[in-house]
Amino acid sequence: MEHKTIVKAEKEKQEILITRTFDLPIHLLFKAYTEADLVEQWMGNKVLKLENKPHGSYQFEKKDEKGNVLFRANGSIHTVNENQNIIRTFEMENTPFPVQLEFLDFEAINSETSKLIMKIVFKSVVDRDNMLQLPFAQGINMAHNELQKVIGQLK
Repeated sequence: MEHKTIVKAEKEKQEILITRTFDLPIHLLFKAYTEADLVEQWMGNKVLKLENKPHGSYQFEKKDEKGNVLFRANGSIHTVNENQNIIRTFEMENTPFPVQLEFLDFEAINSETSKLIMKIVFKSVVDRDNMLQLPFAQGINMAHNELQKVIGQLK
């Protein structure tokens, strides 16, 4: 299956560049990342907190049917410019991965199509390479496919 989300990692750099074009107007793509109920729908995680403002923060969590926490992530939000960009940190709790810095840029291609460009910066090349050893590209592609499906219903 072809991945519509493109993940690029240049050798010896501590970053990943992720791009995806969506059949969504830019305001809906931006809402997919800033409205808690929409984030929950396409990510499949519970949004415990989502403060979209400078010095804000967020926390996401996924539990199994017995209530055990399977995944928890959090971060600080540094910049939010509507329909333009979000700058935030990202940390997966209880993992060996250090905090990452994420730059999310939203670009309108036309009135019905937009692009997300994500740059994730890791503490080291080793940390970035360790992340890429996981099914990272497959996972983000699946999440973006779900985003397109869920948010596309709002058009």
